[in-house]
Parts: sequence; C-alpha cells; structure tokens
Amino acid sequence: MKFFVDTAEITEIRELNDAGLVDGVTTNPSLIAKSGRDIVEVTKEICALVDGPVSAEVTAVDYAGMMREAAVLAKIADNVCIKLPLTLDGLKACKAIVSDGRQTNVTLCFSANQALLAAKAGATFVSPFIGRIDDIGWDGMDLIGEMRRIYDNYGFATQILAASIRTVNHVKDAALIGADAATIPPGVLRQLVKHPLTDKGLDSFLADWARSGQKIG
Repeated sequence: MKFFVDTAEITEIRELNDAGLVDGVTTNPSLIAKSGRDIVEVTKEICALVDGPVSAEVTAVDYAGMMREAAVLAKIADNVCIKLPLTLDGLKACKAIVSDGRQTNVTLCFSANQALLAAKAGATFVSPFIGRIDDIGWDGMDLIGEMRRIYDNYGFATQILAASIRTVNHVKDAALIGADAATIPPGVLRQLVKHPLTDKGLDSFLADWARSGQKIG
C-alpha cells in the first residue's frame, strides 16, 4: 500500500519523507487555507520535496473553470496530480486532463457507482471518504470492498486512494481489503508505529544492556 500524507504543512511532510514513509501528498482547499500560504507557492515546495504525486485541487465547479485552474496547477511541477470533484463536470475535466497526459485524483467519492464513473473517466486515483461515511452510520470499508471488486472485475487501472482516514484501524482495514493507497494525516501515520509491547521490550533491552556495562563503538 502506498502512503500519502494528507497535509500542506512542509515541516510535517519533510519529517515523514525523511523517514521513508511518503509515496505522495494530498492537499485540498481546507488544508491550503489552514497552512496560511499561497497555493502555488506551497504546492511548488511540496513537489520539490517529494518524488511522488502531489494532489492539488481545483476550486471551480464548472468544466471551463476546472480546466483553466488545472492548467495553472499543472505548470507548478511535473508531479502535480490534478484533484477534481466527483461531479459530471469533474469527470469531464478528468477525461480531458488524463488525455493530456496528467495524473488526476477524483475526490469526494461516497458510492460504488461514483467510483465506477471515475474509473470510466480514466482517473489515476479515486478518493473514497471512509471517515465521513462512518460519520453517517454506514461502514466506509464496505465501499472500499465494493470498489475493489468492481475494479478487479473489469481491470480498471484507477487506484483506490482511501481518504478521510481517522484511525490506525482505518489504515489496516483498507490495506486488508486491497486499497492501493491511503492518504493519512501526519498524526495517524506516526501512530502506526506505536505498540505498548514494542515500548516495553525496548525498555527491557536497554535496562539489561545498561547492567552489562558494555558500549558499542
């Protein structure tokens, strides 16, 4: 499973990228606004920092506006992935942008039918929002499973990018079902390494080593 980090904070991205945990980055208008920085400036910095795709989202809701904004975003760097809403205009823009050789990430996916349409439009990635589905009392993992079966049935190349990740179990369950990637908040990504038995074992090893009086080097 590919790990994308879901943030526009450069310090967070750099730290996780240096640890070898980042295959890409996703941003959205809310994350850009939270960063307090200009979208072109911060996206350019992120693209220079990581090798993988960096999702930058259009804010227009009509096809012409999406294409105009996509052209601006595409000029930032070769690894910019144009993020588009899962609407008819968004799907039309997706088809056109993919035809021009750019990667796309179709976002705000909440149903298997929507995911099927995104794949037919040629999306590079489609982002089902697991956490938001859980919020309304449904199971977001059911959607991941339905998408996996549909994509496998027809050999679609579109990658399932599990989004709206809230917990470490979201990551685990998405991986078990077969999501191609997950976009994960930095805090949740760091939590993946945590286990009380790891901490306990390390404390025990260090205590035994201290009693031995030895040093390495």
